[in-house]
Amino acid sequence: MKAERKYFRINENNARIAHDMMSFSDYKEGSTTDAYKAAADKAYDLADKVVEMRPQEAERAYRLAERYSMKMAEYYNKEASIGMMCPSVQVSGGSNFPTRRKEKQVAAWECNHEFYQYVQGILQKIENILYGREAIRSDDEKAIEKLQEKLENMKNLQEQMKAANKAIRLKDTEAGDDLLREMGYSEEAIIELRKPDFCGRIGYASYQLTNNNANIHRVEERLKRLKMAKEKGTTQKDYQTFRVIENTEAMRYQIIFDGKPDEEVRDILKSNGFRWAPSQGAWQRQITTIGKYALSKVVDELKKME
Repeated sequence: MKAERKYFRINENNARIAHDMMSFSDYKEGSTTDAYKAAADKAYDLADKVVEMRPQEAERAYRLAERYSMKMAEYYNKEASIGMMCPSVQVSGGSNFPTRRKEKQVAAWECNHEFYQYVQGILQKIENILYGREAIRSDDEKAIEKLQEKLENMKNLQEQMKAANKAIRLKDTEAGDDLLREMGYSEEAIIELRKPDFCGRIGYASYQLTNNNANIHRVEERLKRLKMAKEKGTTQKDYQTFRVIENTEAMRYQIIFDGKPDEEVRDILKSNGFRWAPSQGAWQRQITTIGKYALSKVVDELKKME
């Protein structure tokens, strides 16, 4: 069943003032709200498709869609606030133009644009749910293979973005376009790459390269930890009243008791991120650096109670 769409308030007064400070044309009342709702509807439309194709994931998809709607309202309202910081030189005139204030405004716009890119990641999460392209679970038997493939794709993307930017910045535009075509870019994609953003930048922005490079290092580190855990194999350590298993097949730290632990023990487990897994007959949480710290803390507390 499709959920009701939730929209958040857009400050039309600020949007109108910002428009008037940047343009001689009349502001169309409600236009910013309309643009915002059209953006939010992209997320809700995807969530509606999840209902049709993967109904078991509907609740999560709608939760993400609502979050996207809220964050996009924040983006549009911030955009209007920034627009009110300083008028355009065409509107105000060049005499005594506040150059430093304009510089602050441009910097604020750049930050808000980065926030916009972050929000688009929420939209990507809904698409991942829809098409089954979600995060790779460590307990997936093909996790290492999938992570290696993901890492290779990310590295290829990094080289592609750098090569594309190099081609776009050639003085000979046609030669640059020929290189882009050789890389597989369509005519429409080339036009989009050459379209300046709000700061006048063309091609892939520096933050895109920086973010992708950071993700490459993150996946490399995760792959390294996963390989080390798999090579180590499953280990077990027995205590007086419980047993600890580092299950590298399931990629879980597991704590097993002879019977049902009392409420105080269960509270300790839950407060440290351990959850009961009936299929394993164990309290467990994922093998991570944070998980290892939580396990050590739980073991120390349980030993004091023995």
